[in-house]
Amino acid sequence: MLLGNKLRSYFSSDRALHQAIRNVFGYYPGNISLFKLALRHKSASKKIIHGLKVNNERLEYLGDAILSAVVADYLFRLFPYKDEGFLTEMRSKIVSRVSLNKLAQKLGLTKLISIGGDHQQKGKSSGGDAFEAVVGAIYIDKGYDFTYKILVKRIIKIHFDIDQLVDTEISFKSSLLEWAQKEKHELSFPVLSEMGQRNDKLYVVAVEIDGEIKARAHDYTIKGAEKLAAEKAWYAIIGNTIKA
Repeated sequence: MLLGNKLRSYFSSDRALHQAIRNVFGYYPGNISLFKLALRHKSASKKIIHGLKVNNERLEYLGDAILSAVVADYLFRLFPYKDEGFLTEMRSKIVSRVSLNKLAQKLGLTKLISIGGDHQQKGKSSGGDAFEAVVGAIYIDKGYDFTYKILVKRIIKIHFDIDQLVDTEISFKSSLLEWAQKEKHELSFPVLSEMGQRNDKLYVVAVEIDGEIKARAHDYTIKGAEKLAAEKAWYAIIGNTIKA
């Protein structure tokens, strides 16, 4: 099968994309259409099927969940004596939008993204979004076990310095609270919804400033969702004007 995928890539009109995926993730994809879709930003949507725009948002949604599960599993095994708070903090550092944007840039994925018109999202959030979408594509193409091995061996172990991350203190929530107090803004982190049951519950939390929702994020703990939402709000609203 692997040889077949390799030979197919040589005769494909998408040979360059086949090779790019091989260079980054170490294998020739079986269904290249998944990866073409994963790299199509919503601004480049070309048609609608049953009311759905054809872009990478659905794959991004799937990849986000797969990536979060893989990182959580990896950290759980790597740090057998650390508590939930530490593991949540470490996972947030790896899967944060800023971290994934930098990773996508480093891997060269940003050069492969299809963005329509004069859209200016390239270099902002589209890189991280595309990376998550590609993770979703790998999962559909090869399954969870294969995706886990690829992410751990070729992404986490190579591109993340775990020891350095342990020593890196990032609290966007605290930074937001300090800013809000100084600038006299009302800041809250409401839980918008809860999905699932018991240990499989997913929380959606928002950052609300002066009664207006500025960012939202989801995670399997309220604390984790708050951290992710706080980071999004910081860089989207505040990071452009003051230093984090």
